Amino acid sequence: MTTADEFISVGKISAAFGVKGWVKIYSFTEPRANILQYSPLYMSRRGEWIEVKVTGGRTQGKGVVMGIDNVTDRDQVQALIGAELAIKKSQLEPVEEDEFYWNDLEGLTVLNISDEVIGVVDHLMETGANDVLVVKKSKQAEILIPFVMDEIVKQVDLDKSTIIVDWSTDY
Repeated sequence: MTTADEFISVGKISAAFGVKGWVKIYSFTEPRANILQYSPLYMSRRGEWIEVKVTGGRTQGKGVVMGIDNVTDRDQVQALIGAELAIKKSQLEPVEEDEFYWNDLEGLTVLNISDEVIGVVDHLMETGANDVLVVKKSKQAEILIPFVMDEIVKQVDLDKSTIIVDWSTDY
C-alpha cells in the first residue's frame, strides 16, 4: 500500500486541450517539459493516487499538453481539471553532494550560526539569480533567505531536519 508521503507533486491538470481528450498541464518541473519524462505518473482522484499512462505530450506555447490513456474527449477531461499529478520519490534521480530537491528542504528547521531558530521552510521560490527559502517565522511572518551554499547556507542536515544559515534573526 502506498501512502501520500511517497508522492511528490509535479504538476496539475489545468484545462482541456483540443477535442481528443488531451489535457493542459501546469508543470512544477524545471524545465516544464520534464514532466513528460516521468513514467508512470500518478493522479489524485478522490484522495487516492492512481497510476495514469501518458500516451503523448509536448510543449505548447508556455505550457505543456499531454494525452492520458483512456481519456478520449473533452467531456472526460472536465472531471480531471484541478487533479494533481505526482511521481513516487523513488523515481527521482539521485543528487550530487550539496544538491537537494526542493521537497527535501520543505519542513526543515532553519537555524542561524548562533544556533537561534529562525523558522521552518514553508516552500522555495525561483528568482533567476538563485533559489530562495521562504521561512515561516510565525503564522504570518515570512523571511526570505537566498539558498546560496557556503556563502549563506552553511549546512543542510536532512537526518537532523535542519538548515544552518549565516543570517540574523532580525533581518
